[in-house]
Amino acid sequence: MDARSKLIDVAAFLDRVQRAGQEEDFRVVALKEAIGVLSQAEATRAKEVLLSFSDASAEPIAKATTQGACGAVPPK
Repeated sequence: MDARSKLIDVAAFLDRVQRAGQEEDFRVVALKEAIGVLSQAEATRAKEVLLSFSDASAEPIAKATTQGACGAVPPK
């Protein structure tokens, strides 16, 4: 039942995003891509979802432009 309520929360969030016209926001795009991972048959879904939101770059940035995470890797 817990997973069901979380799924309904995600669906409601996506409905609000759509009504606000923010579907192209990179964080929403990343969320939708991560949702696609859930239908995979492999038992590595949690790992794949976590990695989909992670910044895989190896070089540190010269200076932070914000404080804190934004939820997904911004497009370059």
